[in-house]
Amino acid sequence: MYGSIEAGGTKFVCAIGNSKLEILERVSFPTTTPDETMEQVAAYFKQYQTQLASIGVGSFGPIDIHHDSVTYGHITSTPKLAWQNFDFVGTLKKYFNIPIAWTTDVNAACYGEYVAGNGKGLTSIVYYTVGTGIGGGALQNGAFVEGFSHPEMGHMLVKRHPEDTFLGNCPFHQDCLEGMAAGPALEKRTGTKGENLLAEDPVWEIEADYIAQCAYNTTLMFAPDIIIFGGGVMKQDHMKKKVQEKFAKLVNHYVTTPAVEEYIVTPKLGDNAGTIGCLALAQDATINA
Repeated sequence: MYGSIEAGGTKFVCAIGNSKLEILERVSFPTTTPDETMEQVAAYFKQYQTQLASIGVGSFGPIDIHHDSVTYGHITSTPKLAWQNFDFVGTLKKYFNIPIAWTTDVNAACYGEYVAGNGKGLTSIVYYTVGTGIGGGALQNGAFVEGFSHPEMGHMLVKRHPEDTFLGNCPFHQDCLEGMAAGPALEKRTGTKGENLLAEDPVWEIEADYIAQCAYNTTLMFAPDIIIFGGGVMKQDHMKKKVQEKFAKLVNHYVTTPAVEEYIVTPKLGDNAGTIGCLALAQDATINA
């Protein structure tokens, strides 16, 4: 069996899966303090300790991904103060002496779509989560695109929509992509949570414009085979088509992408993308151990 941990800023989702990447069981609990949350994580996986081959972790960040770093496996400069500089992998290793795969939460979802979703069989894919925050992950030939750290594509700069008077919600950059288009930005702009807004609300045209700009920037920087937008905001049925149409206008035939209906999509795996990605990374960690 393989373990999966989706470590989110709001909740942890832990799961057990098999070699076919089938999710056999899944639980979730609120993200509180590291001590309390990790005790719950350990208690869950201890039930399967004799069968557990490895664990894949997709964590909120920023995180240290470099194996030769003294802080590898740590959550670093997160706004969640209790979790700053927390040794996540080291803490897991105290409980389980098995391979631990470690990446960002959005990288894990990207990998899930790569091995079993809309990115299967493709060379280059980019995945964004548009929800409480905005994060991006990219894969090229099966390897994550990264350098001194993992990308923070959710904080790219975007042009302000001419009808948007909202100042922005990012504590670091104010009006970056996340500050203008994440779920909390929608709620602060309108006074209503995104899931409660009518499809006809004009704010969705503004939202789609920012997401289309994200797809445009991604296309010119990476030229991926596909761009996948997940997260709660993109669960609005009308959003995908709005983004596709605005993206086509922005590109204006400058580059020729795959057909937009196949190029800008939502996750085939839905909310399972992150869990399946973590299971696949755990399986890889066992093979490469």
